[in-house]
Amino acid sequence: MSLNGKTLFITGASRGIGLAIGLRAARDGANVVIAAKTAEPHKHLPGTIYSAAEEIEAAGGKALPLAVDVRSEESVMAAVEATVERFGGIDICVNNASAIQLTGTLATDMKRYDLMHQVNGRGTFLVSKACIPHLKKAANPHVMALSPPLDLSPHWFGSHVAYSMAKYNMSLAMLGMAEEFKSDGIAFNALWPRTGVATAAIEFALTGKEGLAHCRTPDILADAAHALFCLPARENTGRFLIDDSFLYEQGVRDFDVYRVDLTKSLMPDFFVPADSVPPPGVKIG
Repeated sequence: MSLNGKTLFITGASRGIGLAIGLRAARDGANVVIAAKTAEPHKHLPGTIYSAAEEIEAAGGKALPLAVDVRSEESVMAAVEATVERFGGIDICVNNASAIQLTGTLATDMKRYDLMHQVNGRGTFLVSKACIPHLKKAANPHVMALSPPLDLSPHWFGSHVAYSMAKYNMSLAMLGMAEEFKSDGIAFNALWPRTGVATAAIEFALTGKEGLAHCRTPDILADAAHALFCLPARENTGRFLIDDSFLYEQGVRDFDVYRVDLTKSLMPDFFVPADSVPPPGVKIG
């Protein structure tokens, strides 16, 4: 299966997981919209919408870099309109943009609380809503959020309730929209990594540079997303997928190719349910 000619609208695609998903689709010859806020180089974070567009084109795809603030309805609607004008429609919507701060209640200022909820929950709802009228016209439409299974175990909330609420809002949007738009044949799913993924979020918000060696590369999520988007939308909706388990289901057996450093143990990610068993041969921790 191929995404050749398909149009993907990906938020937060200037770097990390969003860019990796775009690059995987680009290798098929897809059209990739880089809907992200970084138009000027960041002092710490790599990549802009323009450097990402160059990578997409070099990989074989067609790129449309758009400076987008997912908190702004005007910004999102304008970006969707520009996408349809350029490529004629939208086949796949990827809600990847996210804000993170792993602090407890008293240490979380309301400005940061608002940012996480505006980007994560509200942004996912808004971007999905804006894309749906165009997805209804697509042959095999998919919407995906990079968000966790809805496991309400208290330990996922006690240390950083504001962030957990914001991420789970993304998943709730996928759950609700999967049911709401089932008759339209639009798939809504959530995809989440079993382990830490080597991105700026891990480096700056969690472990520092040394923690990256205990991660997998963003390619595992890119391959999982690609496999999902190639499946029939009507038959694959309302799912909460863990990257390696889903890839195993799709026939993948070698997961070492995704490890940053084979000599280091794999760091488990947040929000993975206790009853989610890794594929055979995969050891976490």
